[in-house]
Amino acid sequence: MPAEDPALVRQERLAAFRSGVQAIVPALIATGTWGLVTGVAMVKSGLTESMALAMTLLLYAGSAQLTSLPLIASGAPLWLIFMAGCVVNLRFIIFGAALHPYFRHLSWPRRLGLGYFTTDMGFVLFMPRFGDAAERGTREQLWYFMGTIAPGWVVWQASSIVGIYLGTLVPATWSLDFAAVLALLAITVPLANSKPMLVSMLAAGLTAWVGQLLPLRLGLAAAVIAGILAGIWAERHFHKARA
Repeated sequence: MPAEDPALVRQERLAAFRSGVQAIVPALIATGTWGLVTGVAMVKSGLTESMALAMTLLLYAGSAQLTSLPLIASGAPLWLIFMAGCVVNLRFIIFGAALHPYFRHLSWPRRLGLGYFTTDMGFVLFMPRFGDAAERGTREQLWYFMGTIAPGWVVWQASSIVGIYLGTLVPATWSLDFAAVLALLAITVPLANSKPMLVSMLAAGLTAWVGQLLPLRLGLAAAVIAGILAGIWAERHFHKARA
């Protein structure tokens, strides 16, 4: 095979990366809001600024952070805190399995790096674009995915750090939980642009509501699984109806 032109390779990588960045930009305001709320919540829960900074840089998982904070504040056992965080993030096992065919050609350190930076929005934007691709593991797919996850990391960390160092200035009467809900709504509502997506959201919402009484936020994990299964079923059902 003839050697690839390095200039063309760089151009293809840059074009794919820019495409991913353009796709994620509309969600960055909500990401920043959620990160700011999480940063404030960490300080308000009793963590020192250095501990909160280490948590946001090493953990990088908003839902797991917010789940663990009440347990940390109440002095819960360490194993329970870790278990709660793992249960909330069980959805990333599903994400990783779905993304594996696209990135299995990479070395394991690079795959671990992608796993650290992977977000819900990155997955949601990547799969509709490349889910039916005949060829998987292409340069375009890798750099598009990196374009969707890199800006989110930067915005999240910047906003979380701002929240950490300004957390002492926020009145205790402010409803941070409500602000976090608004940030999540700003991310999810624009995604409701198709019938399968609406079915998936409805199934996940109902399951989460019914599963509120389950311990360790297991209702959230069940909602993720229900939403994915409902979305797959709806996609096949509506595809057959169109055919």
